[in-house]
Amino acid sequence: MNKQDAGSILSHFPALKILVLGDFMLDQFIWGRVERISPEAPVPVVAVERETFSLGGAGNVVLNARALGAQVIPMGVIGADWIGQRITELLQQQNVPFDHLLKSSRPTTLKTRIVAHQQQVVRVDREDSSLIDAALQTELGSKFVRLLDQMDGIIISDYAKGTITPALLKQVLPEARKRKKLVCVDPKPRHFSSYSPIGLITPNQSEAASILGYAITNQEDLEKAGQRILDLIDCGALLITRGDKGMALFHDGRMTLVPTRAQEVYDVTGAGDTVITTLALALAAGASMLDAVHLANHAAGIVVGKVGTASVSPAELLQAQD
Repeated sequence: MNKQDAGSILSHFPALKILVLGDFMLDQFIWGRVERISPEAPVPVVAVERETFSLGGAGNVVLNARALGAQVIPMGVIGADWIGQRITELLQQQNVPFDHLLKSSRPTTLKTRIVAHQQQVVRVDREDSSLIDAALQTELGSKFVRLLDQMDGIIISDYAKGTITPALLKQVLPEARKRKKLVCVDPKPRHFSSYSPIGLITPNQSEAASILGYAITNQEDLEKAGQRILDLIDCGALLITRGDKGMALFHDGRMTLVPTRAQEVYDVTGAGDTVITTLALALAAGASMLDAVHLANHAAGIVVGKVGTASVSPAELLQAQD
C-alpha cells in the first residue's frame, strides 16, 4: 500500500461512527527516578516526580479511535467511585459521550504502573473481574441493539474484567450480523466460543495457543492454528499478532505473514488496542483486509516506540508509509 492509498483510507475516518463495547479501566502512571536500592529488601526505591492518568482497556481503544479522527460511542460498566469519575472526565476532555457507561456497585479497575528512567518497575492491579449481573447485561445489550443502525463498525474490547459475558455476546452479535455491521473482537481465551458470528478477531500468539490448548512453535504450527480457530467460530478473518515477528492474517483460505514495522520498542502497553482500532476503522472506510492489516501494522510499529498507553495520529500513519 502506497502513501496515496493510505491517505485515501485515512480521509474517510472523520465520517465514521464506531461503537466500542468492553472493559473500561483507568491507567495510573507514577513517574520517577531510581537512585538507590532499598535497605529493607533488594528492590529499587523510586523517587516520585509526577503522576498521570489515562484511559485503559476499552477506553484506550476509544482514545485511539479519537486520535485517528473517528466519532466514538463507548459502552460498558464503571463503578460509582473516583476511578469511574476520572474515566468520565477523561472522556469529556476528548468530547466523547459517556452516557452509555452504566454504573455498578463493583469497583472500577485501576492499573497502577510505576515507571523509572522510561522503564516499568512494577504494576499494581486493583479490580473485581467477576461477571456483571444479569440486569446490567440485559441493559447493555438493549442499548447496543438500539444504537446499531447508526454505527459504521463495532469493536468489542474484552479484557476479561467482567463486562463481556457469553450471555451479552449471544444477545448482541446475531443482531449485528442481521444488520450487516462489521464486528471486530480483541479477545480473551475464556470467552472464545462465544465470539460468533463476527467479522474479525485479533488474538496475540499466546492467546491463540491458549484457545487451542497447544504451543505454537513454528510456521507450520501457526498455519494449522489459524485454520483451526476459523473452523471453530463463525468469523470472516483472523489476525494473530506476534510481537517482534509481526502478524499473521488468515483470510480467504490462506495465511499471509506481515513483518513487524517497529524500529524501536519502548513499551507494548496498549499496542493491541491500536491494532484493533486501526483495523476496524480502515475496514469501515472500505479498505481491503490486507490494506487494513498493513495500516494497523504501521500503527502498532509507531505506538510501541512511545512510553505508556499511547495512540497514533493520521499524520504519523501517513508519514510511516513507504
